[in-house]
Amino acid sequence: MTVVAVALIAADGRICLQQRPYGKAHGGLWEFPGGKVEPGETCEAALVREVAEELGASLQCAELVPAAFAGGEGLVILLYACREWAGDVRCLEGEAIGWFAPDEIAALAMPPLDYPLARRLGQLLAAGAI
Repeated sequence: MTVVAVALIAADGRICLQQRPYGKAHGGLWEFPGGKVEPGETCEAALVREVAEELGASLQCAELVPAAFAGGEGLVILLYACREWAGDVRCLEGEAIGWFAPDEIAALAMPPLDYPLARRLGQLLAAGAI
């Protein structure tokens, strides 16, 4: 299964993560917003749809920059970075959202595949690559 996720990067460098609903798998853990790619969707279109559903923000495919990937247990997560979006980011489906400095993310309780995504994102940000 392919899953897409996004690191929304605010002007001050903080990154938006959401807390998974407590009644679902990995409930209460922090993750990059996103979700499953539906049949017939591109990865970018799926991410635009998921962010609108989960955060109420509007993304443009052209603003999405591939950043990292992680896989295991029949799942591949593709992480994109995005610095431009329209609308206020708000919590519509998770328990909470938070904005974290890149060096704060590793200390959060996250699903296993989010840790390598966060590490790679931190490397790219430190290098000025995204």
